[in-house]
Amino acid sequence: MTGDWLNHYDYWVRPHLNYPQRPLHEILSTAAVEFGDRPATMFLGATLTFRELKIRADRLAAALARRGIAAGDRVGIMLPNCPQYIISAFAILRLGAMVVNVNPGYTPREALGIAADSGMRAIVTLVGLAPLALGLKHTSAVELVVLTSLEEYSAAPARAGRVDGAETLADLISDAPAGDLPPADIDPDQAAVLQYTSGTTGQPKGAMLTHANLFANVVQTATFMYASPPDEERYLLVIPLFHIYAFTVGMLKGLWIGASQMLMPKYDVEQTLAAIRDFRPTYVPAVPTVFLSLLAHPRVREFGLDRVRLFNTGGAPCPIELFARWEAATGRPLNQGYGLSEASPVTHSSPLLARRRPGTIGLPVPDTAMKIVDLDTGTRELPAGETGELCVAGPQVMKGYWNRPRETAAVLRADAAGRIWLRTGDIARVDADGFTTIVQRKDDLIIVDGFNVYPSEVEAVLAAHPEVRLAAAIGVPDRYHGEVVKAFVVAAPGASAAPEELVAHCRARLAAFKVPREIELRDSLPMNAAGKILYRDLRN
Repeated sequence: MTGDWLNHYDYWVRPHLNYPQRPLHEILSTAAVEFGDRPATMFLGATLTFRELKIRADRLAAALARRGIAAGDRVGIMLPNCPQYIISAFAILRLGAMVVNVNPGYTPREALGIAADSGMRAIVTLVGLAPLALGLKHTSAVELVVLTSLEEYSAAPARAGRVDGAETLADLISDAPAGDLPPADIDPDQAAVLQYTSGTTGQPKGAMLTHANLFANVVQTATFMYASPPDEERYLLVIPLFHIYAFTVGMLKGLWIGASQMLMPKYDVEQTLAAIRDFRPTYVPAVPTVFLSLLAHPRVREFGLDRVRLFNTGGAPCPIELFARWEAATGRPLNQGYGLSEASPVTHSSPLLARRRPGTIGLPVPDTAMKIVDLDTGTRELPAGETGELCVAGPQVMKGYWNRPRETAAVLRADAAGRIWLRTGDIARVDADGFTTIVQRKDDLIIVDGFNVYPSEVEAVLAAHPEVRLAAAIGVPDRYHGEVVKAFVVAAPGASAAPEELVAHCRARLAAFKVPREIELRDSLPMNAAGKILYRDLRN
């Protein structure tokens, strides 16, 4: 569709930008020059400056090069949020190798799946995960295991203990002068990151994100967010850096604009509220479940959330009721964005000063085209207001899936003009002004008697009930109707929601075919590290 949404951009946002054609490691190189001795990270009471990050990353790159890691190699990072994650990522990028993000919560089977698929030659992880990582040396192409500990970069530093068959990050950094770093000729169109999709609906695939893809998305999101980056920007990162949401809009963008980043290795509601009170961040990106849990805290109004410039939700669908509740409790708006691993990830975001449209994901960021196509053929473009699959095109769209040409061809399609369109798999509609609403994942659609039921609609109705904290809806097989709706509900703190009462609540607000036939109460819902509900696990 046309770019009519440009009329609703904030006044400082240019519709077209020139993007860097340089390798990603120059983000840290530039930051070390421009922001030098300013604190870049704050972690467990300790800080590192931009220059100190750069020195450590260069030394680690030199050490990895001496151990044979070179351009094109894949190197895994299996760490929670900590300075070592940033150091490792930029060491790998400096060599022209590829970062392979691995969730440290993975089981050995899941980690092996990514190690085998990517062909990674090395992995950096915690000493507590040494048995898992060393097991990869016997079952995959992994040759080098590098261990660290969270305490290593804390206010009371303690090196990780040595383990047979592995090396320590501290030893590698101390033993390799940065001057030994070999020159790297890195094409911006070569892959920088293999980002494995979350696997909520199928086998994880490695999205190949190039240096140009990610650098473009950093510039797109920074431009959309700032008229000019204010001094003393402070990011609070509770979402994991191994997820592309935090990797790009947190780590990379934060370094690009000179923000101090407080890194939290694990989300905890009490620690997060204390960090907001003491650190006074200017920017808090997170997923809806984080904001829901903060709202549920009985003393949420006592921690100075009204002093945060921007809260941003993304990574998963957000109940529309959350926006009004958040503003009422904190005095600050909650902005929403949208993206996916295959797009580095951001494609849409809410303007900061335009008329608010809660429930939408906002507008496409600069140089991002979008269209809605029919669900049957995927070729017919639909007009504003109609529901279909969202497709996007832009400089942030991936190169393809690693070693999966068939899957790549299914989601990347060129039009007559040669523009590459990414089929997102999300069902959406666009209003006349270009504001987009995500209705549901296409794979999660429920069909009852031939009628489409979008789980998000059922979930929104359930979430509006005062005794419901979280809800998820799936389709279950039914001999007569084909499928019927089943819902899973987590009650609000102190509440005791009765399934019969919740069904009655739905009957008053939904057509009969959309009403859950069964509601199962649970203490929690299965989620991935980014806070997305794992519908596949619920269906299983």
